[in-house]
Amino acid sequence: MRAILQRVKGASVTVDGELTGAIEQGLLVFLGCGQGDTDEDMDYLVDKLVHLRIFADEKGWMNLSLLDVGGKMLVVSQFTLYADTRKGRRPSFVKAMKPGPAEEMYERFVERVEERGVEVETGVFGAMMDVELVNDGPVTIQIDSRER
Repeated sequence: MRAILQRVKGASVTVDGELTGAIEQGLLVFLGCGQGDTDEDMDYLVDKLVHLRIFADEKGWMNLSLLDVGGKMLVVSQFTLYADTRKGRRPSFVKAMKPGPAEEMYERFVERVEERGVEVETGVFGAMMDVELVNDGPVTIQIDSRER
């Protein structure tokens, strides 16, 4: 699994003009599922995201986790994280998980984050979404569960 996470002061997702998810302080997570991803990959990523110390403490140092600050998470499905751009000018997405299994994994990911005590908002899987955010820092980090 791959994730691009952004520490945000606020973020929202709109589909066809309708707000589907919004958070204030927390993490905006663009989540991609790849061919062969397992529950082990998912658990690694969930634990990494909720415990990653990227929020400022009283001294302004990145020392606190999402759980420490009581932040929320907005999760947006993003198969394009598996784009292969090595050949030609049009990306290939053959390494992305097929939509049916990817949606199931995406939903289990959200459930597992919630089980760890984090409130989660979402976009709509597979939809064309408008994402707005106020990046805090900016802090933007890429994590791949297979690069651990």
